[in-house]
Amino acid sequence: MKTTSINETSTTPRSTLDCDVLVIGSGAGGLSAAVTAAYHGLKVIVVEKADVCGGATSWSGGWAWTPGNPLAKAAGIHEDRELFRTYLRHRLGRSYNPERIEAFLEAAPHMVGFFHNKTSLQFVAGAKIKDIYGQTPGAGSGNRSVGPKPINARNIKPELRAKARHQLYETSFLGMGIMAGPDLTKFLSASQGNIGGLLHATWRVGLHILDLLVHRRNMQLVNGTALTARLLKSADDLGVDIRVSTPAKRLLTDQSGKVSGAVVNSPDGSCTINASRGVVLATGGFPNDVARRAQLFPKTPTGEEHWTLAPKETTGDGITMAQAIGARFDTDLESPAAWCPVSLVPYRNGRTGTFPHIMDRAKPGSIGVLRNGQRFVNEANGYYDYVEGMLHATPEGEPVEAWQIADAEYVRKFPLGMAKPLPVPLFPYLRSGYLKRGDTIEELATACGIDQQALAQTVARFNDNARKGIDSDFNRGATEFNQYGGDPKHTPNPSLRPLEKGPFYAVKVLPGSFGTFAGLATDPRARALDTTGQPINGLYVAGNDQASVMGGHYPAGGINLGPALTFGYIAGRNLAGVTGYEDDREPALENSKGSQQ
Repeated sequence: MKTTSINETSTTPRSTLDCDVLVIGSGAGGLSAAVTAAYHGLKVIVVEKADVCGGATSWSGGWAWTPGNPLAKAAGIHEDRELFRTYLRHRLGRSYNPERIEAFLEAAPHMVGFFHNKTSLQFVAGAKIKDIYGQTPGAGSGNRSVGPKPINARNIKPELRAKARHQLYETSFLGMGIMAGPDLTKFLSASQGNIGGLLHATWRVGLHILDLLVHRRNMQLVNGTALTARLLKSADDLGVDIRVSTPAKRLLTDQSGKVSGAVVNSPDGSCTINASRGVVLATGGFPNDVARRAQLFPKTPTGEEHWTLAPKETTGDGITMAQAIGARFDTDLESPAAWCPVSLVPYRNGRTGTFPHIMDRAKPGSIGVLRNGQRFVNEANGYYDYVEGMLHATPEGEPVEAWQIADAEYVRKFPLGMAKPLPVPLFPYLRSGYLKRGDTIEELATACGIDQQALAQTVARFNDNARKGIDSDFNRGATEFNQYGGDPKHTPNPSLRPLEKGPFYAVKVLPGSFGTFAGLATDPRARALDTTGQPINGLYVAGNDQASVMGGHYPAGGINLGPALTFGYIAGRNLAGVTGYEDDREPALENSKGSQQ
């Protein structure tokens, strides 16, 4: 079947286009479906509302929870699938959907093998990434996740590179991404005077500055930018037609009710795209839909009391279009969104950035407290738990906010939010008001508006326990996940150290999210369901448009991207009429070497 390349039609004005599969949205779920369908011989068009591709995927860490993946097996890790079921049954409770979970667990390893061996998407193993709740039966201590192998953007043709979303500035160093694992470890060791770390950081930063001068952008792609870039290259290799600045407006159905395409707004005007096999919705959920946030998010009465890490284009378009033709919007989940604690970063140009607190909470020498001066959570657990703790502990009617507090030793060794460790100075963050400072704990409490006496008592109690290496209040540091997020050089507990050396610093932390969990109801084949529970012919859903297969829980890092890639893969195969996994059953894994977390 003749396919149309990305360059042949992206600017050609037409009122009607024909294809086999139309994919609406270009994050992990949408591009996974597009690449899979195109690999199996279908003509695919991808339309993207933004002027760049990648959505929230590009701003993510890029890790995908894919238990039983072939990279783990290549490393000698052979876990029975019943272990994964056991862990999820315990973590999801009433939200455990056996049919959808089984579809995910069956397909995920084949998805990894397919992309790794047959496309430009190469993976590295998350050998040391632990499941969050290590004391839960079935929990894993590594090798259940994969991440994208870093890629230099020079290996992607310029016209395709221009369609790729840049790294989120707040999770970069001057726009340069740092990959979790050895790359990040070396950068942190540089702040402590390690010669190897200093050389590594100098080389990486120097090359980045050269790239900025020559190419006007970051070229060393890691994490989510690498995942998006590799998926885009895979799509382009297979002739997928990728169109940016082309928002979909409504779905089309034929006389039988089958979804047969969509009307889109292109740079050249309105256009009808006919899709003979069907449509995949992957527009990124609704994290920027203020009205839906007000309706569904707890303690968010106006919808404005929440800060998402997703791009501004994620306003629920896919859900709205699907509901218009009878699809069911499933809100009966444990949580409507994938919570993440964030802080707001004021810049001198007037812009405000949103920083995700992912790694700083587990490091020794820091705690989180509410305005009443009390701790409220095991800070070293997942980012989801931190926000969930804030929401539950904040009295009704009060603003949901916390303060992450650290001492002088901490802020020179580790990042505290956006504030970087040595040799980066702290004064810009103090000058902007992002960081608060006090010579004593009491002075810091006053600067932050925290109950002074209560905070002093909280810190004193925490310090007494931390010297013994225990946390009798929240059990911090008791699991492998907690300890891995800490400092392995610190004993007896890598996640606990007293806050003793002033001055003391704090960052205000607010409720945010990576994206939404509530979404369109689907069956195990990724087909959208109507309000009676029947599949809608020709309509598939992937990514955050799909109601979370985890039922609104967050049992492990990567439970957004793992299902997004997997159900996109399932959708692409179903649209192509492919059954069985024989063609993806024996991955060679010749490209499995690379940086590992």
